[in-house]
Amino acid sequence: MATHFILNGKPQTVDVNPNMPLLWVVRDTLNMTGTKFGCGMALCGACTVHVNGEATRACITPISSVAGKKVTTIEGLSPDSSHPVQRAWLEIDVPQCGYCQSGQIMNAAAFLAKTPNPTDAQIDAAMSGNICRCGTYQLIRKAIHQAARLQGAPAQSDKPTASELEPDSQPVTAGGAE
Repeated sequence: MATHFILNGKPQTVDVNPNMPLLWVVRDTLNMTGTKFGCGMALCGACTVHVNGEATRACITPISSVAGKKVTTIEGLSPDSSHPVQRAWLEIDVPQCGYCQSGQIMNAAAFLAKTPNPTDAQIDAAMSGNICRCGTYQLIRKAIHQAARLQGAPAQSDKPTASELEPDSQPVTAGGAE
C-alpha cells in the first residue's frame, strides 16, 4: 500500500508495509541515514525526527501514521547546518562518539520551538528521554542555552549557570599514581 508524505520538504511516496516503522523507511527505503537506530522501543531517542513539528520516535511510528504529514530528519533541519541548534552543537563541541546526536538535536530543536527561553530544569526534563552513552549532558544543556541565544531569546539571567561554571575536565592534582 502506497503512503504519501512530505520528507524534508519534498513529497514522497513509498510502497511498503503500512506497519513498517518510519525509521526503516527513512533509512532503508529512502537512504537517509542521519536518523539512527538505538533501541527499537522508543527509550533512547536516537531515532527522533519531527512529524508536523513534534519530536517523534521513528522506531515505533508506523509509516501509515505519517500519511499526508510533514516529516523532518536531521538532514532536513537545515541544508547547511545553519539551524541554531546545529550551530550551537558545533560551537560548544558537544559530540563525542556522535551516535545519539541527531536525535538529541532533533529533540532540542522541537523543544526550543515551544520553549524559546528554557531553564536548566526545563531542558533536563525535555531531554530526559534522550540517552547519551558518552554522558555529554552538561554540554547538551549548554548548547541548548546557546541555541536559544542564537534564536534571539533573552537570557534567563546574566549570571552563569552552575553547568557553565563547571570545568570541562577534571583538575590535575599532585600525589596520584604515576
